[in-house]
Amino acid sequence: MESSSATSGGSTRREATRQKLYEAAVTLIAEQGFSATTVDEIAERAGVAKGTVYYNFASKSVLFEELLRHGVGLLTASLKEAAERTAREGGTKVDALDAMIRAGLVFIDRYPAFTQLYVAELWRTNRTWQSTLMVVRQQAVAVVEDVLREGVAGGEFSEEIDVPLTASALVGMVLVAALDWKSFQAERSLDDVHAALSRLLQGRVSGCR
Repeated sequence: MESSSATSGGSTRREATRQKLYEAAVTLIAEQGFSATTVDEIAERAGVAKGTVYYNFASKSVLFEELLRHGVGLLTASLKEAAERTAREGGTKVDALDAMIRAGLVFIDRYPAFTQLYVAELWRTNRTWQSTLMVVRQQAVAVVEDVLREGVAGGEFSEEIDVPLTASALVGMVLVAALDWKSFQAERSLDDVHAALSRLLQGRVSGCR
């Protein structure tokens, strides 16, 4: 029992350390770019020794790759939870998509630096982590695809909907609109931005009967 508690405590401490490294890395890379950011700077920003970085991650590239997995994993989980909560409450598939839009905005509002990095990396093709990025991106989009397919099967959406493209468009809409909001329209509230995207959703997706 004591051994199990010690193991659990060690795991918790390591996760806390990795979280500090993720936050330090994403902030620094957003500020000055991946190439210009050093492991020393990441360690200093996280408040740990340089060796701690290498204890948790084999290299800066590995750290960044795991950061992408971690961040998109959080986004995917929040989208899935929003859809499942809507289903439990008896909402429609449009309601589920609307809840997912809000969940995405909440995520981006909380992690703007990560979102900026993620979107920028989607357009790069010379990174060692490109294949990983494509995998985690598809995991997020797949959550939206599932809701769309269920809506088509239930007669809520037209069978003519291109599910993969529509799902990608919805995710992209939230990402781009939210980055524009944070960069150029910061005076708007999250509720205001959500209402605008919700009206767009209602007019485009729910109108496709």
